[in-house]
Amino acid sequence: MDTHRSFLLLSEIEREETVSQRELARRLGIALGLVNSYLKNLIAKGYVRIKSFPKNRYGYLLTPQGLAEKSRLAYQHLSYFTNLYQIARQDYLALFRSLHTSGIRRVSFCGVDETAEIAYLSLRETGLELVEVMDDRHAGEIFFEKQISPLTTSNGTCNLPIIITSLKREDELVAELLRRNINRSIIFRAGTGRPYSTKSLEDL
Repeated sequence: MDTHRSFLLLSEIEREETVSQRELARRLGIALGLVNSYLKNLIAKGYVRIKSFPKNRYGYLLTPQGLAEKSRLAYQHLSYFTNLYQIARQDYLALFRSLHTSGIRRVSFCGVDETAEIAYLSLRETGLELVEVMDDRHAGEIFFEKQISPLTTSNGTCNLPIIITSLKREDELVAELLRRNINRSIIFRAGTGRPYSTKSLEDL
């Protein structure tokens, strides 16, 4: 997370030298104090320098070392996300194959982000049907020709398995489903092949 935020900060500074700390905080979605801390660290390492502008304004410039560091972090994160894609792809494929072998033919997704797209690609290889996509944050939007609905308040459509399809919000989504009285035995996540309880797949 630290290196990712550093990379984002360096990228924003390279794009616009007069950007303020407050604007950087808004663009990155993090606290102003955290931006200040990161910038102090980047300046101390010689990656960024402060530039004065008229009317008591200040901006930030990347040094040659900062440009080199941004390139290094870009390569590092490309490798990380490539590995993440491959691992998630295989984990979801294994989960869907396990469900299919157990007689499951229809599932629901819960959580929409880049991970959900990876899950959908794996799903298409297994013959399972995606019945519903749930996410309160994206309700009403379209996900692969399906309209996203709010999280269900029952046990889903005919007790279908609910697949958690957001790695970033996994704990949050599971907690919300349980708060809405969803049976944990129908909630699945990639990487385990098992529901959040000891109930067998045959009981679904």
